[in-house]
Amino acid sequence: MLDLPALAASIPPITMLRLFRILSLLPLGLLQAGGAALGLLIYAAAPRYRRVLRDNLAQAGLGSRSLALAAAMEAGRMAGELPFVWLRTGAGAAVRRVRVQGREAVEQAWREGRGVLYLTPHLGCFEVAAQVAAQWGPITVLYRPPHKAWLNELADARLRENLRTAPASVAGVRPLLRALRNGEAVGMLPDQAPSAGEGVWVPFFGRSAYTMTLPARLAQLTGARIVFAVAERLPRGAGYRLGLHALSAPLPDDAQQAATLINGEIERLVRACPRQYLWGYNRYKHPAGAPLPPGGHGVAVGEASS
Repeated sequence: MLDLPALAASIPPITMLRLFRILSLLPLGLLQAGGAALGLLIYAAAPRYRRVLRDNLAQAGLGSRSLALAAAMEAGRMAGELPFVWLRTGAGAAVRRVRVQGREAVEQAWREGRGVLYLTPHLGCFEVAAQVAAQWGPITVLYRPPHKAWLNELADARLRENLRTAPASVAGVRPLLRALRNGEAVGMLPDQAPSAGEGVWVPFFGRSAYTMTLPARLAQLTGARIVFAVAERLPRGAGYRLGLHALSAPLPDDAQQAATLINGEIERLVRACPRQYLWGYNRYKHPAGAPLPPGGHGVAVGEASS
């Protein structure tokens, strides 16, 4: 079987960056179509990925074969569009193809002099959401650096004016707090499994998932307004529809209750567009050193830790 990660790792970073720049010149629809084909290929050739994707869909009560195939294609589209989203600039940039709905949720925070904490789940094109926010003012995005050098090169190339990154570490919390206290924006993926000691076990589609407590802590410490941001991918390369939604209820002081509320909001957003959620992400993994979830079963879908 073709080992795509190993093949990519063998390509020098400068070559990968040049390749991405060339690909970024292609039409968005063509890149997404190629990505969809690649998504199906990986789904067919990678049993572990296929099992995780199917099991996560089944856990959410969405276990149809057609939806599994559609989700695999959308995951491929997400990968295929990255050169365009990261590196295309000017009038043809991806951010110019975004229709924004619900901006009043952000404008309300501006009127109140509050920072905005954008929570962007692994749903749709979450990369373009930060680019839109950067057009409205400075935004600091929580970022977990990849292990591959060539991915770091590409990540640096995608930065835009007003778009900064902070490492997903204790040191990275300081710039997030500073930005929100200054009335700026912060962005993060709230459904990314945190490291041990940085989360709590709360339900996600009916199963305990180790969930980060950082979003609630940041909002409580700074008074920032939590806004969910989902950039739904439109058909045939037409662009994206960015929906902005404020948290539907007051944020509880209790970390467990706050994380439960946030997970419930994410579930609602995912059910509205299940094809474009990254079901292949191992959301239920048990981070090394974390306590066991309720019931004492910490084995994730396909693995015990990562």
